[in-house]
Amino acid sequence: MVHGTTTAAPVPPFADALLGLFPPGTTTAADGGLRIGGCHVAELAARHGTPALLIDEGALRDRAGRYADGLAARRPDSMVAFASKAFPCTAVYRLLAEEGLGVDVASGGELALALAAGTDPAKVIVHGNAKTESYLRAAVEARVGLVVIDNFDDIDRLEHVMDRAHGAGRREQAVLVRVTPDVRPDTHEAVSTGQRGSKFGLLLPQAREAVARLRASARLRLDGLHVHIGSQILATEPFVRAVAAVAELGRFPVYDLGGGLGARYTYDDRPPVVEAYLDALTAAADELLPAGARVIIEPGRSMVAESGVSLYRVVTVKRSGGETFVAVDGGMGDNLEVSLYGQRFEATVATRVRAPAEGSPGERCRVVGRHCESGDVLSTGVLLQDPRPGDLIAVPATGAYTYSLANNYNAARRPPVIFCRDGRSRPVVRRETYADLMRRDLP
Repeated sequence: MVHGTTTAAPVPPFADALLGLFPPGTTTAADGGLRIGGCHVAELAARHGTPALLIDEGALRDRAGRYADGLAARRPDSMVAFASKAFPCTAVYRLLAEEGLGVDVASGGELALALAAGTDPAKVIVHGNAKTESYLRAAVEARVGLVVIDNFDDIDRLEHVMDRAHGAGRREQAVLVRVTPDVRPDTHEAVSTGQRGSKFGLLLPQAREAVARLRASARLRLDGLHVHIGSQILATEPFVRAVAAVAELGRFPVYDLGGGLGARYTYDDRPPVVEAYLDALTAAADELLPAGARVIIEPGRSMVAESGVSLYRVVTVKRSGGETFVAVDGGMGDNLEVSLYGQRFEATVATRVRAPAEGSPGERCRVVGRHCESGDVLSTGVLLQDPRPGDLIAVPATGAYTYSLANNYNAARRPPVIFCRDGRSRPVVRRETYADLMRRDLP
């Protein structure tokens, strides 16, 4: 039996630990300011305003290449499909399509965005535990590559859609059965999806029933199995157990092994590096799955998290009750993960980045947002260098789910997305306006 590895990225020297959380290649200028994708944060703030989500385009492309090239080298007949719920932005879909990746979508909206960005429909994988007929119809009309069967109603509904599409020349739709392997990884309950009792997929006895039914279908072609056990998983062993579980169901031409590799959000996080994750996954596939089977993986969080940085402006600093509150011009409207999952983020004064050897490591602060909610906290206990109103605060590792979960609480306007590369910046999503907030209102 293959055993998972927990090989992780080496812990950098403490003086470099902060920069180690930012996109690879992040540097500091002579004045102590951060440079993201070669762009100085002060210039970015002046040009694009705050709050803003900065994406190091080069770092994201490099990450995509590590995944695609790494998987191809280990398992030639393979595909990397971006789990786009992590960052369903047209520019991100377009970038990853340019890098040759496929996409998995979990809604009609994500499907529409992926297609609008130029994603090859044959590389689209359609997910969802409650797929509506209109969603399935859009997928069939787009001629997507795969639809993942999550339940028996999916079979009924998709067969009905295919019966109607038959007259338009569609003879069959390739599908995978999503298997619930009864594997519970060590992660937050809200993002654990592979255990008994999950709303996703079919336990092995039900999966066998679905396989038998699909093999008898005149409209649906069973290509294989799908498994996904959750997100922000910091060890490879659970992934290996999931491969072993689906192997019990027999031999198929395609196995989609999902995603879920964790990202490094804090100094203490030590997720396996991409290469260690691929080693463990493909070793398990080589041992347990048919030699000629196609392997698909669906990285999401680990694809985009480290390329993103949230940039804020300090509005006020208040010392009260033994704590220092640093309130910024964003908050839970643009980063809901803290309130939703208790996710920890680090932060720094973006224009005064110093190593401890250069002086005091800073004042321990609670970074809070401007929303009318006590739970509107971005990070607690972070060391900031003499925070003052007007300072810029940078929060690293915000490329995953912050955009997805952005909201209009307190009628806040959602921030822009700025791509940075080689010292140049360009907005790919504009900041919302007050007119946008009223656009859907009826007289």
